[in-house]
Amino acid sequence: MSHLLKHLKPFIWMILIAIVLLFVQANSELSLPDYLSRIVNVGIQQGGVENAVPVAIRQNRMEEVTLLLSDTDRERVLQSYTLVTPGSTESQAWIKQYPALSTEAVYIRKDVDDSEMEWLNTTMTRALLVTSGIERAFANPDQAAIPGFDISAFPAGTNPFDLLKKAPPEMLARLREQINTAMDSQLKALGENMAEQTAIQVVKAEYTALGMDMTALQTSYILRIGGKMLLITLLAVVSAIGVGFFASRTAAGFGRDVRRAVFEKVESFANAEFDRFSTASLITRSTNDVTQIQQLTFMLIRMVFFAPIMGIGGIIRALEKDSSMWWLIAVAVAVLLVVVLVLFTFTMPKFKLMQKLTDRINLVTREQLSGMMVIRAFNRQDFEHKRFDQTNAELADTGLFISRAMSAMFPTMTLIMNGLSVMIIWIGAHQVAQSNLQVGDMMAFMQYAMQIVFSFLMMSFMFIILPRALVSVNRVAEVLNTEPSITDKEKAVHFPEPFRGEVSFNNVSFRYPDADENVICSINFTAKPGQMTAFIGSTGSGKSTLINLIPRFYDVTEGSITIDGVDIRDVPQQELRKQIGYIPQKGILFSGTVESNLKFGDEKASPEDLQHAVTIAQARSFIQEDGQGFEREIAQGGANVSGGQKQRLTIARALVKKAPIYIFDDSFSALDFKTDAELRKALKEHTSSSTILIVTQRVSTILQADQIIVLEDGDIVGKGTHKELMKTCHTYREIALSQLSLEELS
Repeated sequence: MSHLLKHLKPFIWMILIAIVLLFVQANSELSLPDYLSRIVNVGIQQGGVENAVPVAIRQNRMEEVTLLLSDTDRERVLQSYTLVTPGSTESQAWIKQYPALSTEAVYIRKDVDDSEMEWLNTTMTRALLVTSGIERAFANPDQAAIPGFDISAFPAGTNPFDLLKKAPPEMLARLREQINTAMDSQLKALGENMAEQTAIQVVKAEYTALGMDMTALQTSYILRIGGKMLLITLLAVVSAIGVGFFASRTAAGFGRDVRRAVFEKVESFANAEFDRFSTASLITRSTNDVTQIQQLTFMLIRMVFFAPIMGIGGIIRALEKDSSMWWLIAVAVAVLLVVVLVLFTFTMPKFKLMQKLTDRINLVTREQLSGMMVIRAFNRQDFEHKRFDQTNAELADTGLFISRAMSAMFPTMTLIMNGLSVMIIWIGAHQVAQSNLQVGDMMAFMQYAMQIVFSFLMMSFMFIILPRALVSVNRVAEVLNTEPSITDKEKAVHFPEPFRGEVSFNNVSFRYPDADENVICSINFTAKPGQMTAFIGSTGSGKSTLINLIPRFYDVTEGSITIDGVDIRDVPQQELRKQIGYIPQKGILFSGTVESNLKFGDEKASPEDLQHAVTIAQARSFIQEDGQGFEREIAQGGANVSGGQKQRLTIARALVKKAPIYIFDDSFSALDFKTDAELRKALKEHTSSSTILIVTQRVSTILQADQIIVLEDGDIVGKGTHKELMKTCHTYREIALSQLSLEELS
């Protein structure tokens, strides 16, 4: 896993920016229901009056409201207001807003801080309720009463406030104490919110008496809060876009770097590692699996940080609105988690199977496309159709199972969310009817509940997506964690100068990884510069395996291979392979042009070098036949050239390298005898100082070789020139006579 995580380091700053933007987005979205609640509660129900502290109040009304306050509280309240009298200079600025100012003095509230406003709200709520209660008690003695206030002590038709203003201070203090004691229990039963709402109705009546435009007040409040909601929504949208941008950049860059790391790791693999991982599997791991990891990275940034913020923040804010309905959210989340757990249990094994089936279908497709001519030649189309359909059907069935399981998630979530909404409305409506909850708070609680459930839904999706992505993570990590079996030593040595290219096998044995027996045993020979050393033997005798040990495609199991007296395992692989021109048994060309393929041997090769190489390789005639020359297009894998042309181009590619050592692994098999002879003659003339090693099945190719090594079942059964082996090696003689007559061999 550490091999993957280190590729995230260049994107840490993008991730941090995305997280910051997620906090901004989450807090913006969490604040919207509260603003909606304020529009409903304050803007609609309270007519735009935010609290029980009037922005303006008539002088005589202020005296009535503060009459039963303590001297200290009354003084503190009055300090928060400015008294404006009719006809004064100050009145001109306020008379339009408060028309009553033209005939009577008005207290206008000053700008106060939040803590002072909170105290004023509590104090004025109690004072306004007491004042309103006294007025109702005198207006309807039989229907209204205020605790601690006996209206029978006042003559009928009198103004109680006028009499109270004339009352002795001791009497007012005693009455204040009685009323406050009685009001405490009444306010506690009513609740802080409902008490404030009741007081606000008194404030609204005062505003009407002042001649204020209540419609304009209400509209102004709604527009102001609505404007804030629009700005917050815009901020949330911008934050979401920013998060998407940085998450996408991070995921795409991370995927790119992981894909590059996989490719570089695969490039360092020896043949033993390629035997462990199939080509189809490596392709799937570097494409489909990396794409899964890339999607996981995006989802982690976008959801894993966002969902907890929304969930926790939503719970806190919902409980602030109404803590009595918390159990509804708990039940909804519990049901959701049960559904997710069930889905997780059933889909996890299928996610693992999906990647294996993807490997399988890639393997089958690759085999069929590569072997299409063979399939057609043997009329095996129907069989291959069935083989592909079987694999395809397994993949489709697995995908359908996962899709069906996932599809059940959406209606279940809809049911949970709608059921939760119905229950909140049902229970909330009863609380609204009992004056325990405001309509706006119920609506906000519902929105918070949806946000909470949706947050858990996002986290649940992560748990569903995570299994398949983790399978991909493990598959890619398996490649990245695989250490190549062939590596350079820390203290590498270098070939001596000048480099000669003398190759020596010293008691070399080799077996493939996990094999029980050696493929080649106790091989000893020396290939000298300026000489051609050939290898011949029956199929499976170990010829190709033997020469693949020289470029270190495999390392010897026993013994050693030296070049100019230096063990090739002590030399850096790049330095070793720089000295070797390798022509594989199966000619491989790359998409591009003839020139780009030839320069694979030496990208700095001049046009003269290319001409020289193709001339030796007998490839000049077909390169120039269509007039395009070196600009002739080569299809992927060399599909638009024949087998013989492909072999000659691969030989020319190696010759461009001008290497001291050339390895031809049965590289003349597709050439006709005439081209074979001309190519060998040209090779002898132009590579006379190089060490030539040739694997072949043709005796005619090696008649003039300086040294022929005959292999059988991994052992050397003959070594010498053609004439010597005809006399001393029975195996070689049998091979030779099976191909040529005695006259041709002599």
